[in-house]
Amino acid sequence: MVINNEVCIFAAMEKQVPNRTFLACILALGIFIFLPGRFLAQTPETHIEADGDQGGPDEEELFLFSAYHDSMGRLVPSYELYGLWDTLNIHPYKNLAAKGKDSALICLAYDHCDYFHPFAGIVTSDYGHRRSGYHFGIDIDLETGDTVRVAFDGKVRIAKRSKTYGNVVIVRHNNGLETTYAHLSKLMVKADQNLEAGDVLGLGGNTGRSTGSHLHFEVRYKGIPLDPNEIIDFKQFALKDNHYVIQPKSFNLYSESKKARYHTVKKGDTLSGIAKRYGTSVNKICKLNKISSKTIIKPGKKLRVS
Repeated sequence: MVINNEVCIFAAMEKQVPNRTFLACILALGIFIFLPGRFLAQTPETHIEADGDQGGPDEEELFLFSAYHDSMGRLVPSYELYGLWDTLNIHPYKNLAAKGKDSALICLAYDHCDYFHPFAGIVTSDYGHRRSGYHFGIDIDLETGDTVRVAFDGKVRIAKRSKTYGNVVIVRHNNGLETTYAHLSKLMVKADQNLEAGDVLGLGGNTGRSTGSHLHFEVRYKGIPLDPNEIIDFKQFALKDNHYVIQPKSFNLYSESKKARYHTVKKGDTLSGIAKRYGTSVNKICKLNKISSKTIIKPGKKLRVS
C-alpha cells in the first residue's frame, strides 16, 4: 500500500494539537511549500554603495534594499560566496570586490547541456581598453528583437531598466559567476526567477547608452569583471573548457581601472595645460587616449591622464 507522507504528517498533527493550532500549522506549512523564494529572514534596510567602475555603462542609481540572511542557502545560488542577494542594485559588491581577488577553480559545466551561447553573433567590441575608458564586457552584434538566452543555470538577480545598460538582466549562477545581458529591447524574466541554460531572458535591442543594436555581455566574479574570452570561444560559440581557474592576473584590468585618472575637457583647455596640471606629458596623454597632439579636444570629452 502506498502511503502519502504528507497525509500522515497532517493526521499526526491533528491528533496532538487543538483545531485552531492545527489550522495555523497547515497555513504555515503551505507558505513554506508554495513560497520558498520568499522564506528568507530580512534585516533592516541597508544602504549599499554601487561599484562605479564600468567601462561603458558607469553611472547607476543607488537603491535601499533589505539584505537577506539566507537561512536556507539552497534558495540563492552561491549565497555562501556572496553573503547577500540584492535585486535592486546592479553593482552592490564594492566591499566584497576589494576582498575577492584570490585564486578560485570554477566548474563551468559537466556536459554540453550546461552552457548555451547567449547569441551567435559577431563580436563588434572586445573586452579591454577603450578611448573613453574601460570596456568590461563583450559587444555582440544582433538585430533588435533577436532572442537572447542565458548562458548557465541560475537565478535572476536583476531584471530592470537602467539609464546606462538600458533593459538589463543579471543572473547569478550555481558556479559562482554572474553574467550580464544589456541593451535589451524587452525583458522576458523577473527577479528571483530560476533559469536553465538556454532559457530566453529577453530580446536584443539598443536601449540605454548604446549607439546601435547589440548585446553587451559581461562575466563577473564577486562583482569583479573577468575577460569572457578566457572562458568562452566567441567564434565557436562554446566554452573553452569545462573548468576555469581564476587567478590574481584575471583582475588586472579591474585593478588598473581603479588607479586610472580622468579629466573632463572644459572650454579653453589644451593638451599641454592638462598635462602640466596632472604632472604628465602630452605624449603620454595621447598614447593613453589613442589621439595625436594635433587632435582637437572638445569640451565634455573625457581624457585619461594616468
